[in-house]
Amino acid sequence: MVDALVSRGTGTGEAVGTVHAIAEDRAQWRGRLLRAGRALFAAYGYANTTVEQLCAEAKVPVRAFSQQFTSREALLIALYDEVATRGLRASEAVLLSDGMDECSTEERFRRLFDAYVRAVTDDPRGARVAFVEVLGVSRTVDDHLAMWRRMWSEFLTCEAERAAERGEVGDGDQRVAVMVMTHSVDELLAHHGRRPRQVTPDWLTDELTRLSLIMLGSP
Repeated sequence: MVDALVSRGTGTGEAVGTVHAIAEDRAQWRGRLLRAGRALFAAYGYANTTVEQLCAEAKVPVRAFSQQFTSREALLIALYDEVATRGLRASEAVLLSDGMDECSTEERFRRLFDAYVRAVTDDPRGARVAFVEVLGVSRTVDDHLAMWRRMWSEFLTCEAERAAERGEVGDGDQRVAVMVMTHSVDELLAHHGRRPRQVTPDWLTDELTRLSLIMLGSP
């Protein structure tokens, strides 16, 4: 590339600068495609969005897509992971916050759900993609969602066992209740993704807290 530019009369410094500019542009392709996927999948649906449309929205050449993602599914999974990771980090942060160890189970669950819900619904488009557009896409996407669900099940099982030791929920194996809880979280967030103005974060937090306590057998 540099030799070709120099041979046409372009100075070496200018040629190197051009190469650097191209490299920087390519480094931004992934971010642009993620933003385009978030916008188009949320507005028109995953099934109705083509690679060509994504590249046009991102203002990148079509070849850029295959250099950054193996498929549209891979882009969808990356968008889901962005949202899910924000939720995980928010939950971890509140779990380590002051006063959590002294909280009642109800207050502890409320704080955890509030942090998670606000993190994953902060961007309505991201929430729509992560909890609506991912549904029924393929076995690959389903398996990826199941991996995240297993991780959350382990997390919530620990919380349920802690609550049981404190006598604040029913005794026994909590894993079945937790499994139902994780599916309830997904269902309610999908409800929000379809109707973000009607289903507010506060309502989601209240409902998730209430359902979780019922499922775990809280008096």
